Amino acid sequence: MRTLTLLAVLAFAVPAAAKPWQGIEPGTSKREEIIKKFGEPSRTVTQDGKEIIAYLGKEAIKGTTQAQFKVDPGSQLVERIDVFPGPVIDKETIENSYGPACPAGPAPASPCYLRKLTEDFRTYFLYPKLGLAIFFNEDGKSVQSFTFTTQKAAK
Repeated sequence: MRTLTLLAVLAFAVPAAAKPWQGIEPGTSKREEIIKKFGEPSRTVTQDGKEIIAYLGKEAIKGTTQAQFKVDPGSQLVERIDVFPGPVIDKETIENSYGPACPAGPAPASPCYLRKLTEDFRTYFLYPKLGLAIFFNEDGKSVQSFTFTTQKAAK
């Protein structure tokens, strides 16, 4: 019984892994790493008690029209990254890059997505094992944005 308790404690003590973007990983990377890697942001605002560090316009990160990093002011940890890609990215590219749809039944060991709908009926793919959500434009075929977060937050 004591061994089971110890294993349960250790299982919950492991930090939630997340899919990093450009070397910045939600739940692990700190605010200072963002500034060191990408320079001064275009805009920094506070929303719902979180600091949003945004790169857009002439400060947009290569390959994006905009990138936003949500940071907890207390811990300085990156909680979430929202990326709006510059080039057009389609569903096939997403599936080839991150994995196919999850099959019916138990989830496989490899990453796969669950097809979901937003409140305004837009399609998005949720990759729970990667802590990644990919939102599509109204056409349902091209990517609007990527949201990188911890696996725990993605469930």
